Amino acid sequence: MHNVASVSASLGSVGLLRLFGVSWSWTLAAGLGVYLGTRSWKYFYIAARTAKRDLNGLYVLLRVKVALWRYMRNGSNIPSIFAQTVKLHPNKPALIYEATGETWTFTQLDELSNAVAHWARGQGLVSGDVVSLFMESRPLQVALWLGLAKVGVEAALINFNLRHDSLLHCLGVSGSRAIVFGAELADAMLEVNSSVSQSILRFCTGEISTEHLANLGSQHLDPLLASAARYPPSPCSPPKNMNDRLFYIYTSGTTGLPKAAIVVHSRYYRIAAFGYFAFRMRPDDIIYDCLPLYHSAGNIVGVGQCLIHGLTVVVKKKFSASRFWEDCIKYNCTVVQYIGEICRYLLSQPVRPSEKGHKVRLAVGNGLRPSVWEAFTERFGVAQIGEFYGATECNCSIANMDGKVGACGFNSRILPNVYPIRLVRVDEDTMELVRNSRGLCVPCRPGEPGLLVGRINQQDPLRRFDGYANQDATRKKIAHNVFKKNDSAYLSGDVLVMDDFGYMYFRDRGGDTFRWRGENVSTTEVEGILSSLLCQTDVAVYGVAVPGVEGKAGMAAIVDTTGSFECNSFLQKVQQALPPYARPVFLRISPHVDTTGTFKIQKTRLQREGYDPRLTTDQIYFLNARAGRYEAVEEELYNAITEGKVFFIS
Repeated sequence: MHNVASVSASLGSVGLLRLFGVSWSWTLAAGLGVYLGTRSWKYFYIAARTAKRDLNGLYVLLRVKVALWRYMRNGSNIPSIFAQTVKLHPNKPALIYEATGETWTFTQLDELSNAVAHWARGQGLVSGDVVSLFMESRPLQVALWLGLAKVGVEAALINFNLRHDSLLHCLGVSGSRAIVFGAELADAMLEVNSSVSQSILRFCTGEISTEHLANLGSQHLDPLLASAARYPPSPCSPPKNMNDRLFYIYTSGTTGLPKAAIVVHSRYYRIAAFGYFAFRMRPDDIIYDCLPLYHSAGNIVGVGQCLIHGLTVVVKKKFSASRFWEDCIKYNCTVVQYIGEICRYLLSQPVRPSEKGHKVRLAVGNGLRPSVWEAFTERFGVAQIGEFYGATECNCSIANMDGKVGACGFNSRILPNVYPIRLVRVDEDTMELVRNSRGLCVPCRPGEPGLLVGRINQQDPLRRFDGYANQDATRKKIAHNVFKKNDSAYLSGDVLVMDDFGYMYFRDRGGDTFRWRGENVSTTEVEGILSSLLCQTDVAVYGVAVPGVEGKAGMAAIVDTTGSFECNSFLQKVQQALPPYARPVFLRISPHVDTTGTFKIQKTRLQREGYDPRLTTDQIYFLNARAGRYEAVEEELYNAITEGKVFFIS
């Protein structure tokens, strides 16, 4: 408010002096004087340091907003925008499938998606119906959801790693009328086939035996598409616009069963467009997309550049650290995508000549740890990191447009209301919002961790929140009376920290931070440090409850595939790198840790099993701080800990 008052006073003085005929030079000097008299010099210093960045951000914001307004006014949608791209680049390669080397031009992709549209109508599918897609990444997956969208049918993009209950849950929550699955996942389908409603149509793509198809009660999709018409289908009625549903993308399920996030046409456009303009992509760029196409990073940030902006995208079936740079050289890629731990996996690879022989200038993604950032750019010679923050469904995405190491984005300190997002105080144990005497949320000061929230405005395509297929899940992500009385805001569930210049840094996913010996412990920060100490090994850090002890003790699950982990040398490194309260009290040495399909470490099972040696064959250790060593947790020591007979010191 003080900022607004200062600007208002300054502008008011300028207007008043000009009204009385005072010259511009004296008027501006007086206006500046009034402004500085009501503001601190620190504010002026911040404005000078961040003006270029903020103006660039404003330019990108306005460019995307104007384009969206034009498309909404014209009644456009993603298929119609793609049709414009096809006219501009009919014979240009659109998608290249790395697994086979097959290239699809924009015309070929358009014609195959037309065939999908005619096939869908031939099966009795109508606008508003849902079809689940369950397959490993391939260009056909893009043609399928795009073709379905041409006749108003919505795809549900299912994680190809899911099995049993999780797979059935995703099929059920979307209300699918049909499922298309890859032949490589036929066994996974067979496991749940008897539990899937017989009313759901089943189609398989890829090489599969007639016997297998019969056991699944499935039809072979490939010959059906081969015989379908290739001309554009007649539009669905009523026609779909930018505010209608395009498809569903499921949350990663790091904290429970996946939720089906609704992606409307305008959301697809804005995510792709922000990536293009914020990170200064070029029309002749070739993108290496090794991320799963059931995820927004692979299917929107990556493939979206093909459909919206006419870039060529190389689709990788599955990420391979050993083949990454060779693929980039083979296909002349200039942009690569990463997510989660991919950059760390690449750093853990032995040095190869190919890692410096590529043409990659930009790496786009999220989840790049600050401890890995500079090592990645220096070793692989990648000039620009395009780090961003944003969930598929959120309305508070941010981007690091100027390469500030470690930051996932920014918000202007000078004009914060241009993009109405905030960090607000929460109780980090319960994630409950902290409110002031007026019942409103309390904004965080620079350096103070807080929950990222975004003001909701359903009339603004940049501010809307479409939620999930499940309405209860949608309601849980909305808070009221946040910025002002009677407003509503999206709750990201993530804790970030903002510095004096408005740069934001990811701290933890909500609920991951824990308190030990009166101090807050950031699992993300500790994971990064421990991983660096162990030569980029997979590490999961989490808090575990200890009976009779306040807070949660830190526990680290460490991957050891060779059986060479040595507790004493590890403890020596930890004592030098971490303060006492952040040092892991418990260790779990495991051949692997669970990860999501987007390379995020899953901690749900680890937290549930805790340090109980009866629940795992992994070796568990306890830090005996008095003796200065880690000791193996056998049943006797476990019982002593749970009975409160072991003394914990920080």
